Amino acid sequence: MLYRALGNSGIQVSAIGLGTWAIGGTWWGGTDEADSIAALRRGLDLGINLIDTAPVYGFGLSEELVGKAIKGYDRDKVVVATKVGLAWHTTEGQLFFEMGDKRVYRCLRPASIRHEVEQSLRRLGVDYIDLYQTHWQDSTTPIADTMGALMELKAEGKIRAIGVSNASVAQLREYLAAGELDSNQPLYNMLDRGLEAEALPFCREHAISILSYSSLALGLLTGTMDPGRQFGEGDQRRRNPRFTPENIARMNGLLEQFAPFRAQYGLDQTQLTIAWTISRPGVTCALVGVRHARQTEALAPGAVEIAAADLAAMDAIIAGFAA
Repeated sequence: MLYRALGNSGIQVSAIGLGTWAIGGTWWGGTDEADSIAALRRGLDLGINLIDTAPVYGFGLSEELVGKAIKGYDRDKVVVATKVGLAWHTTEGQLFFEMGDKRVYRCLRPASIRHEVEQSLRRLGVDYIDLYQTHWQDSTTPIADTMGALMELKAEGKIRAIGVSNASVAQLREYLAAGELDSNQPLYNMLDRGLEAEALPFCREHAISILSYSSLALGLLTGTMDPGRQFGEGDQRRRNPRFTPENIARMNGLLEQFAPFRAQYGLDQTQLTIAWTISRPGVTCALVGVRHARQTEALAPGAVEIAAADLAAMDAIIAGFAA
């Protein structure tokens, strides 16, 4: 397993991290507790030390499952990352979405942050959170106020490092002006590359680690998706235009062009997609969602770095596909 520095925090994280949105069940058609815990524990056994979660994933369920999974492991060897700012205990901030009886607000006000961190610590069953990230940005709260609250939590030992997600470069600048920032978690994969224009160079310049989410584009970049696959109720992909039979077939055609690189590196397509991601200059870790131990087992070989010339050749294939 490859390990890399998380910003200037002094924390070393694996180049592959386990994402836990899916095990929360919401938007994914439910979950299985035993399978989810086994998937996370298998990752820890393989040397994947970063687990990324959030309160809103299953409205607390994902954090609870992470807490159960890490119980019994050496706490110093597990990097627990969770998030703050999507709250359903308050009506302050910006209404983001409604689901069932939940009204979720983007809220990064200091009092709300204080409430959320205590709830996350309780659900996770830990005394501190290694990486605490603002999930979505709240335009009703000055970033200086948000960062002030996060810096206080860090000084108190409740969190070790501060990160953001879904933030613009202008917002990154504000965070840096108000305190310490170790990571940025954006959408990034072979298909979603808007990060490269401005945010990626900025983060490299300021030693801010990139933790990519949706690294496999919700499974579209695995090469294993059948065009005839039916997505059940509650699965967000059911109505996503990327997951029509025609587009899945088209994507599989793109990925087939990577066959020489799979052979060269001895990887399957999922592993090659991960390797492509963590080989991008400035990308520290690729977050990959897992729901079963067999999925986790298949990830670890992807923790390899692809040569620059091969990255360029793959990029040319991707560019031709996009055109």
